[in-house]
Amino acid sequence: MSFKEFTKELNGDGAEGELIKTVFVSLVVSLITLGVIYYFRLRSIENFIPKYGFYLFFAVLSYAAVMPAVRQVRAFKQFPCMSGMMIGMTIGMIIGFLAGFYVGATNGMFYGGFFGVAVGMLFGIWNGKCCGVMGLMEGMMAGFMGGLMGAMTAVMMYNDNLKAASVLVFLVCGAILLGLNYMIYVETKGAKREIREDQFFTVFWSFVLTIVTIWLMVFGPRSLLFQ
Repeated sequence: MSFKEFTKELNGDGAEGELIKTVFVSLVVSLITLGVIYYFRLRSIENFIPKYGFYLFFAVLSYAAVMPAVRQVRAFKQFPCMSGMMIGMTIGMIIGFLAGFYVGATNGMFYGGFFGVAVGMLFGIWNGKCCGVMGLMEGMMAGFMGGLMGAMTAVMMYNDNLKAASVLVFLVCGAILLGLNYMIYVETKGAKREIREDQFFTVFWSFVLTIVTIWLMVFGPRSLLFQ
């Protein structure tokens, strides 16, 4: 089954046909949320754009990149053991790493790391359980490792092209997530879709993750290095 067939399905009526729409919906919700909060509260903060804007924008992009895979998993609900373990590991690791990296870039390793751990373990467990306890454990471990590794990488590169690294990290993680979308497509080809839902799930989690990230980055505690 070729990748070309997968790209054709992006315009189809199946679960893959909703992937691009999910990215768009998530991005729009997050950017509107960020814009409203900026207008009423954040614009009065000195040096907000230079200090936080870049990393907030890429955090928002990261959530938009992860949401399609999460909805794709929800559409089929159950997966074989090996596929489910890969799903839990990839989603937990990637969202944990990205969240930890971008918050770690503004707040330090402790706060960024354990924010990434919380987000990574939540989504890793939630999606990994599609194949039972092994996928659940894989998601838990990947979220734990990814969150800490993301924040650690950001702090280690604090004085070494951190913004350039932020772009490269996002591109690499985006490629991995695209590979996961393709893997799920291959694994579910011909399978019956279990759940059909609207975009409320995407809207809700994009809004929540954006709000929490803004609060933590701008108003939350930070390490001494970032005071």
